[in-house]
Amino acid sequence: MATERLSELEDQAWRGFLLTHDRIWREVEAGLAPLHVSMTEYSVLALLAEAGPRGMRMSELAERRVMTSGGFTRLADRLEARGLIERRRSASDGRGFEAVLTPEGRKIMRKAWRQQYGDLRALFFDRLDDDQLRNLADAWASLDPENDEGR
Repeated sequence: MATERLSELEDQAWRGFLLTHDRIWREVEAGLAPLHVSMTEYSVLALLAEAGPRGMRMSELAERRVMTSGGFTRLADRLEARGLIERRRSASDGRGFEAVLTPEGRKIMRKAWRQQYGDLRALFFDRLDDDQLRNLADAWASLDPENDEGR
């Protein structure tokens, strides 16, 4: 049975997405390297920074990062050993654990945000006008599974 091929436009859109994602990911990751922060670590630290002083449950962090609990625990171990996060028993139920940024973690995140935002503007945002950005944001929203409920 023959497999239906992508149309030329579909192929251009898909390849463009993949190539652009890979290029931007590598360059943003390289920008974070002097801070000794990987993209995976950055994403966890950013979630904790957004959560503020109350932190976030470890299970929620693992879920939002789409990681197994074991893999996430190892990542959290590394971040804690480096003094970037602190784990504590959940104040609400005492069973689970929450993670919070340490002062050193907040310091690293301020530097990482400055670096990443500058890189993203140079590599991505500054190359598109507002209409292109709006169209791209609309396209991503259309692809969000949470928007499928009405279909």
